[in-house]
Amino acid sequence: MNGILAATLMVGGTGLLIGILLGIAGKKFYVEVDERETKVREALPGNNCGGCGYPGCDGAAAAVVKGEAPVSVCPVGGAPVAAAVGAIMGQKADVQERKKAVVRCAGTCDVAKNKYEYTGARDCSYAGFVPGGGPKSCGNGCLGFGNCVKACKFDAIHIENGIAVVDGEACKACGACVKACPRNLIDLIPYEQKITVKCRSTEKGKAVMAACEIGCIGCKKCEKNCPSDAIHVVDQRAEIDPAKCTGCGLCAENCPRKCIMVEK
Repeated sequence: MNGILAATLMVGGTGLLIGILLGIAGKKFYVEVDERETKVREALPGNNCGGCGYPGCDGAAAAVVKGEAPVSVCPVGGAPVAAAVGAIMGQKADVQERKKAVVRCAGTCDVAKNKYEYTGARDCSYAGFVPGGGPKSCGNGCLGFGNCVKACKFDAIHIENGIAVVDGEACKACGACVKACPRNLIDLIPYEQKITVKCRSTEKGKAVMAACEIGCIGCKKCEKNCPSDAIHVVDQRAEIDPAKCTGCGLCAENCPRKCIMVEK
């Protein structure tokens, strides 16, 4: 009986001692958190998508309070969240331009050619290392295995007929899909921009025509017909300057390959 009592007292005493030591350590090493950091964190969406460049919303909130990031740090929250964070920090938020992702490839199964039947891992990064850089004849085209789809936390991008397609309304412009694409086919563009060049091939005309029915061949007809000097052929492919583009659609109308598309 005495042995049981002694063991109980020993265990209880040890627990009490540990509790006292933890309490002392907690006070000694306590780091005071700026209440603004908590408020900023609460104002952020909480998606922890990493689109801001920081490790989640906690990291973004800490960076804002330290002055390392602007109040408009969150691309997902956009203007409303920037205004809320700005109010907490006593700063005026800059005007936020809404953006969306766009996939610079229209090489669907109907128009793009394959070199062989691929049966490997359904992963764009892996497929790029197999012979020929993947099954598609176009070495710059979308492989359609969905790395971007897996990276998107907003269900804004899907594989349709062999290529990735973005839902502009659902897109939050977090940039996760941009980082996930091993072929750098996804860009963030102004939400209001309706005209895009759906090809990123750097091959010359003959090679492009052999690989895809609608690939850009760098003919410069779009460039010659643009009244606002907003489109130019660079590295064999057409590129649009959104700051100059008026959305007239003449480049799309005059493209013989129909790889310049106007969003409806």
